[in-house]
Amino acid sequence: MVELRHSGSSLGSRASSSPMKRDEDASPLIFNDHVLRDDDDDHPRHSFRDRYRSFWSQIYSFFPFLNDDPRFSQHGSRISLLLLLFIAVAGLISFFSILQRLNSPYLCKKDGIVLHCPRVKENPSLWENPFSATTSWKPCAERHDGGMSDLPPENETSGYIFIHAEGGLNQQRIAICNAVAVAKIMNATLILPVLKQDQIWKDQTKFEDIFDVDHFINYLKDDVRIVRDIPGWFTDKSELFTSIRRTVKNIPKYAPAQFYIDNVLPRVKEKKIMALKPFVDRLGYDNVPPEINRLRCRVNYHALKFLPEIEQMANLLVSRMRNRTGSPNPYMALHLRFEKGMVGLSFCDFIGTREEKAKMAEYRQKEWPRRYKNGSHLWQLALQKRKEGRCPLEPGEVAVILRAMGYPKETQIYVASGQVYGGQNRMAPLRNMFPNLVTKEELASKEELAGFRKHVTSLAALDFLVCLKSDVFVMTHGGNFAKLIIGARRYMGHRQKSIKPDKGLMSKSFGDPYMGWATFVEDVVVTHQTRTGLPEETFPNYDLWENPLTPCMCKA
Repeated sequence: MVELRHSGSSLGSRASSSPMKRDEDASPLIFNDHVLRDDDDDHPRHSFRDRYRSFWSQIYSFFPFLNDDPRFSQHGSRISLLLLLFIAVAGLISFFSILQRLNSPYLCKKDGIVLHCPRVKENPSLWENPFSATTSWKPCAERHDGGMSDLPPENETSGYIFIHAEGGLNQQRIAICNAVAVAKIMNATLILPVLKQDQIWKDQTKFEDIFDVDHFINYLKDDVRIVRDIPGWFTDKSELFTSIRRTVKNIPKYAPAQFYIDNVLPRVKEKKIMALKPFVDRLGYDNVPPEINRLRCRVNYHALKFLPEIEQMANLLVSRMRNRTGSPNPYMALHLRFEKGMVGLSFCDFIGTREEKAKMAEYRQKEWPRRYKNGSHLWQLALQKRKEGRCPLEPGEVAVILRAMGYPKETQIYVASGQVYGGQNRMAPLRNMFPNLVTKEELASKEELAGFRKHVTSLAALDFLVCLKSDVFVMTHGGNFAKLIIGARRYMGHRQKSIKPDKGLMSKSFGDPYMGWATFVEDVVVTHQTRTGLPEETFPNYDLWENPLTPCMCKA
């Protein structure tokens, strides 16, 4: 092996081919027996002793206090000593700083709280998204206190608008957000929305039975003027609910902002007060200005707060979920959409006895006769919908997917669901694989829930909050509840996972008789690495409520 060493001679000189010469020309920091023989008559011209003296003479020139020569002044020695001390202290500080940064977390601020943030690559977690993936975006739709209000004087309002928020709690929530946005578009005053009784929910809840009205009005005071009731000068209030002359009924679904300016605003100015009905999904997403979409997020995530008693009860349920094992534990919230109405409306085919299938066919024919027709086309439709991932996941399918993801049998699961179609028999596979399933009825006593049973939407609000605050949220089918939960968790920090199963791919895997468990596990894990609730780039006609990234979140 050839050993190369740099000699003290010029860069252009060649290394000696003699071993003796190579050692003699070696660096002064390399000590060996030969170079130490400085009394040899044949010693080379540049002896070790000469180089040794030359080396230290350079050191003395920088640090004269090391030299005993009296020619060096006392003043220069003091300066050099101070310089040496400064370099030594700086070196120690740098050394320990580098050591600490390599071996310990650093401090960072998130949501105003100082946290220990890891520097090293994180291992995949069942319960949290990687920290590095949660630092790129932050919420930015909140109200800026101290800013100037662009709200015109009360006497300059275009008029008053009134809406019925139809459907269940979450559909009503979306309608309220849209009503505030439409009032802003038309520079109109919004009358506090009425939560209309729904044929399915059959609930008589009022706005003030669920939401904090004072906070709602005050938080939006610089954006939109909101009043609690119909103005006193409008004497015939029943006319607003029944008269066609006071109702705008031709608003298309996902209408652009310009439609309201061109078609609705002139009627509001003429009549001074108008009702907009129906109002479900009557405002688009990508055809309205970004500041309007940002206002909708401000309403949804900041202005609409549940009543304190609902918040307190939800916090109690969350606390009980986190301490079910006797020590702090994470928990999963599962939104299980497998009620009879959902199964029937899906027109999908599910495992069951002939008797169950016959009863479901009768139910569908009764509830949706125009879609059912004679039933001959439904089998092909069911196959197509399942292939496209448009069928609700059965409880047993959910259990297999969660186990493939790696969640153990001991996982604590909060189930937000109505009455599951098929009862305990249908729930058995899920409960066998995950026995720690609980609902709010099992976490709280009848007395604790008695005050919330007066309104179905109050119970739905409890489910909403417990799912929102869970460590992992899992949806099994679409709907306003799931997309509002996922959207809110994305907006508030997206650290906790929100899992949206790929039902289309799962249906193929479930239908493959040759797929082994190991292959299935790999498919599930790989497929859902990017389906855990991180913000996603938006696209035309995207759903603002599920993914509020572009208008409502900013680069961190």
